[in-house]
Amino acid sequence: MKYKRILLKLSGEALMGEQNYGIDINRVNQYANEIKEIHALGIEIAIVIGGGNIYRGLSAEKAGMDRVQADYMGMLATVINSMALQDALEKVGLKTRLLTAIKMEQICEPFIRRRAVRHLEKGRIVIFGAGTGNPYFTTDTAASLRAIEINADAVLKGTRVDGIYTADPEKDATATKYEHISFSEVYEKGLNVMDMTAFTLCQENNLPIIVFDMNKPGNLKKLASGEHIGTIVS
Repeated sequence: MKYKRILLKLSGEALMGEQNYGIDINRVNQYANEIKEIHALGIEIAIVIGGGNIYRGLSAEKAGMDRVQADYMGMLATVINSMALQDALEKVGLKTRLLTAIKMEQICEPFIRRRAVRHLEKGRIVIFGAGTGNPYFTTDTAASLRAIEINADAVLKGTRVDGIYTADPEKDATATKYEHISFSEVYEKGLNVMDMTAFTLCQENNLPIIVFDMNKPGNLKKLASGEHIGTIVS
């Protein structure tokens, strides 16, 4: 296998499937089966999910809500998504642990780095919820931070596009895809890969980011097996 330990970053919006809001159980089940395939290869897997399908703190701030309050609400949305994925993963026979940056003893464990690493070593899927536990930080930043803390080999960012393009491929038909791009090139070209805090964390810690289409069945397994899928930032 190309990777021994990965952090998979999923967007909350992806969990909506064809819906306009909430969680599409069929999409969650698809993700669970994809994750089961790479777990069977012996890869240690940690996951961070966004909350945009339920609540977006930035959107609420623009509507007049206090940013700190709105961000905490967004963190709770990520826990709801994490619980949905945890349920789907356990239904396909995987052992999981949900660790959150905000204490919720009845439903999950508090995030403790050594405990998270031990769960991974025991073959459990570890889901990190509630972001970093701090307002003003996105789930992209949480993904980068947790990946560094657990010594992951890469951040795999599963999106609905198959990599990084010169422009938004959904708006510009002439956009071309990068197979490989450096951190400095992303800065220079102003490409939107992750928010700048998350991106800088990866750059400073030499942590590669791979952006790929998570919704195409088999992509995750191909990527984990060493095939070139999506765009690598390193």
